[in-house]
Amino acid sequence: MGSRGHVLVVDDERAIRRLLYMYLTDAGFTVAEAADGRDALAQVRQGGIDLVLLDLMLPEVDGFEVTRRLREITNVPVIMITARSEEAHRVTGLELGADDYVTKPFSPLEVVARVRAVLRRAAGDRVATRIITVDDIEIEPESRRVTRGGHEVELTRLEFDLLTELATHPRMVFTRERLLEKVWGYQSAVGAKTVDVHVANLRRKLGDDIGIVAVRGIGYKIESGR
Repeated sequence: MGSRGHVLVVDDERAIRRLLYMYLTDAGFTVAEAADGRDALAQVRQGGIDLVLLDLMLPEVDGFEVTRRLREITNVPVIMITARSEEAHRVTGLELGADDYVTKPFSPLEVVARVRAVLRRAAGDRVATRIITVDDIEIEPESRRVTRGGHEVELTRLEFDLLTELATHPRMVFTRERLLEKVWGYQSAVGAKTVDVHVANLRRKLGDDIGIVAVRGIGYKIESGR
């Protein structure tokens, strides 16, 4: 059986790298390791990495800076690993383009499950090759291209998937938990804030009038004609 994907584990603690290596290889993944941000960036630039498991507290170049630089060169999925429990650090990482996060101490089996979910989403089935329109926004699922008023807007993979999910079902109300399941590939009450962060990013990039409406106490829907 071939590899399920090539995962780069970035952590300055060898014991953590070894632990994740063991569980990920047992799950069928090919695993590379890096002890610092510079090495991680170099390995990603060489190509062949499908996902990065990235510790935030790294020597020289921290995980936030690594994520920022990665997003300048690639859309390879990034799962942050952090000992910090503060919500602000998680939000910062997500805003920089990280796809998910786990907090130390973590369950190695949960990390494997999240790796699978993120890779499944990244390589998941695309919506049929048609153009989805919401007012002057056009979404091209096959090319993963979004334009507004004829001008292309650069979105991250998750922002694109979230917008597409909402726009494919206009006026349908999605709970945050349902969006996590549909877009992120798993259910997590802890991660509900993640949806809010990505909605805020969509509004910032496409404009506050894009039609994504917050339904108080429930979640979001998209409407046209706003």
